[in-house]
Amino acid sequence: MATSAIKAYTFTFNGIDKNGRSTKGEIEASSQSMAKAQLRRQGIKPKSVKRKSKPLFGSSGKAIKPADIAVFTRQLATMMKAGVPLVQSFDVVADGLDHANLRTLVNSIKNDVASGSGLAPALEKHPKYFDDLFCSLIASGEASGTLEVMLDRVATYKEKSEQLKAKIKKAMTYPIAVIIVALVVTGILLVKVVPQFAETFSSFGSELPAFTLFVLSISNFAQEWWFIILLGIIATVYAFKEAKRRSVAFSEALDRLALKAPIIGDIVFNSVVARFSRTLATTFAAGVPLVEALESTAGAAGNSVYTKAINQIKDDVTTGSSLYNSIKATGLFPNMLLQMVSIGEESGSLDEMLDKVANHYEEMVDNAVDSLSSLMEPIIMSILGVLVGGLMIAMYLPIFMLGSVV
Repeated sequence: MATSAIKAYTFTFNGIDKNGRSTKGEIEASSQSMAKAQLRRQGIKPKSVKRKSKPLFGSSGKAIKPADIAVFTRQLATMMKAGVPLVQSFDVVADGLDHANLRTLVNSIKNDVASGSGLAPALEKHPKYFDDLFCSLIASGEASGTLEVMLDRVATYKEKSEQLKAKIKKAMTYPIAVIIVALVVTGILLVKVVPQFAETFSSFGSELPAFTLFVLSISNFAQEWWFIILLGIIATVYAFKEAKRRSVAFSEALDRLALKAPIIGDIVFNSVVARFSRTLATTFAAGVPLVEALESTAGAAGNSVYTKAINQIKDDVTTGSSLYNSIKATGLFPNMLLQMVSIGEESGSLDEMLDKVANHYEEMVDNAVDSLSSLMEPIIMSILGVLVGGLMIAMYLPIFMLGSVV
């Protein structure tokens, strides 16, 4: 643990490998001398080792996303299952990567493993990309001599988790994006288009309809205060994100609200149950003790209401209660999960039962997202029609009235 606290730098190197061939790459170390020492332990005679300079403006290249880590894990698992040695597997995976930052990460882990470190300790040096659950499962696989099997399970877990996140993101992003576009279009109409009609109306010399006057007043307000309105929206969004990040009470209130929200609440509930089942099934199948598995599951719950509930389940299990009774005592989980847990405990196949529950609720989330998308389309079209159509009616109404008078 002490080595992970030492600040590491990235060095580029050129050298000769043990087969006499020229080689180059990148390595992470606390100093240039440590980098050279690591290279020698790997059988590489370094010619030049230079510290890699940081880009002038922030980090370069694409950021490494959880989906990238899922792909890397699957590729590494495939190599290991095919009988390719671990270090060579890293070489094969790294050579096939187009993502420069991910390739650098993979090479850094490979260098640590090649210098004698276990895979789990090497991954622990990069907590931004490999969480405690990931590292503990890999450590369990290394300890039991089933690393290739564990990598496959972790890869499956990461893939399922990312698929679930993508479904939730799809459910939330589509309506929000369309509504934002509708508001932007409405704002442009109020600031740019409506004033042109106002100039035309000024020559009519007659009283305008109340609806038109109302829209004109909104247009005048938008023209005069548009910059303040824009700053207010930006400030509100920033304050919301900061409050969610810094205030535990505010974040918990949002989580409770998400569970109670119409339509969205069911999707959030099903996704939490699916995530709970999938995480607990994966950790339990890996041979992780139930209490430790529940601790990892609590961290991956994704909702503070259920994080507290899972921690309570863990405390009850610690005192000797069965998993079924502990889950039932929370009153937050569905009967199907309870029955499958009961069957799993009695038959000794808890991981299989939980895996089936996870598949069921992931499918429910998928169906709910598709239904929500179908439901939102007519609602969004109605909102667009009211906003844009209402403005057009307000602008043409005086012209229609003038035509009827003539």
